Amino acid sequence: MDKPFKLLLIDDDEPVLANLCIFLRDKKYDVTSASDGLEGLKLFENDQQGFDLVITDIVMPKISGMGLISIIRKKFPDTPVIAITGWGEYPEAFAVESQADKVLSKPFELSELDKVINELISSKKHKLQD
Repeated sequence: MDKPFKLLLIDDDEPVLANLCIFLRDKKYDVTSASDGLEGLKLFENDQQGFDLVITDIVMPKISGMGLISIIRKKFPDTPVIAITGWGEYPEAFAVESQADKVLSKPFELSELDKVINELISSKKHKLQD
């Protein structure tokens, strides 16, 4: 049996964070969560095995999702990142600006999130095999 994919989930909205954790764990992902950008960054940098994928809110206290993504991009450019946001009408612009692989506007369908996670992890595996 393959080990589950490791996801880091960061959102300062506790109900959103809790619901996403439940959903992703039910999908058999190994989920680590943080309730602000600074906590998420510490978890990311202190994890020895590394995360397969990061899901982060954009607007958060201490360190924004944009700041977090730029740090991840510099240190771990191969780690896929999904940004989630309730702000703005143009999530694609956020994706370009933040360097996220994908941006989902809240509220989004959980099935869509699961599909995006699978696509990004699959493409990461292909890149590593090439």
